[in-house]
Amino acid sequence: MLVIAQTAGLLPLVVLVPLLPGTVSRPDLLWSMAAGLASSGGVGLLYRALAIGTMSIVAPTTAVCAVVLPVVVDAAGGARLGAIVWAGIALALVAIVLVSRPGPGPGAAAGPQGPAPRLRARTVVLAPGFGLALASGLGIGLFFIALARTSEAAGVWPLVIGRSVSVVLFSAVAFARRQRVRVAGPVLRVVIACGILEVLANALYIVATRGGPLSVVVTLASLYPASTVLLARLVIGERLSRHQTAGVVCALVAVVLIVNST
Repeated sequence: MLVIAQTAGLLPLVVLVPLLPGTVSRPDLLWSMAAGLASSGGVGLLYRALAIGTMSIVAPTTAVCAVVLPVVVDAAGGARLGAIVWAGIALALVAIVLVSRPGPGPGAAAGPQGPAPRLRARTVVLAPGFGLALASGLGIGLFFIALARTSEAAGVWPLVIGRSVSVVLFSAVAFARRQRVRVAGPVLRVVIACGILEVLANALYIVATRGGPLSVVVTLASLYPASTVLLARLVIGERLSRHQTAGVVCALVAVVLIVNST
């Protein structure tokens, strides 16, 4: 599915290239390829995390990592961040701790008695997909950073190059694993729509980075978990434990604090 989605994303770029023409320099080429590699890892891990984990946990966790990394890099590059921004980053870390704890399972009270509960109490158990969500957030954060480093003169070519890298990489993985790139009709339409919407969002992001600070643009782009959490609740009826709900709220508040103070 990733091969199809990534390939479908190339189609809108063919239309956008004449509208946003540009010339690619050597640094632009290198940053674009780096963005493609980071995006491949981030998107692949995100889809896997969504498949095995809870959407309402995976989306905020990924977004928090994708926000914090570029903001810290921006600060290291000389950007001055206020106390509220750092408070938002601290709250984001609290959110990660809260959402990482698994909720009570259906058989939580039926376990054996005696020494076993003590052993389990000492074992660190994470929510399903949480580790993948963290890694995905780092990949997406690196993608944001690399794409923002391309010059305005490059137009939309960094997206074309980055997406081409993703298509080649995912195709190579599918070939190596001997997977058939075949999806049923209804699912195929959804996969193609996802690929097109993703690349359009990336195009809007790269345009936004040309006219605003990286920290602000990345944070605004990472407000999407609010809609993801709402849709997960309304469409598939996801339920969270109290500490996970608190973690999701902390993640969303952290993002808002950062964006309102940068």
